[in-house]
Amino acid sequence: MTTQVIGIKEFRQNITSLWKDARKKNRRYIVMHHATPVFEVKPLTDDRLILKDLEEDIKEAREQVKRGETYTHKEALKALGL
Repeated sequence: MTTQVIGIKEFRQNITSLWKDARKKNRRYIVMHHATPVFEVKPLTDDRLILKDLEEDIKEAREQVKRGETYTHKEALKALGL
């Protein structure tokens, strides 16, 4: 999968062609707002794989909470530079 960085204005103006291009060419887009990445657009491949990844992520997050590895809202914003 290749990655391309685009601005939010370009994303808004070309949303339809970008998601079609992402699916057709297996391309991921990182959408930026004032030099800050705000989200990504990437094709969904196999629903089962995606759900498995989500299950694993949720399991890990729950284990982190049990270990006390959490952040406050302010700490998360600071870590993200927001």
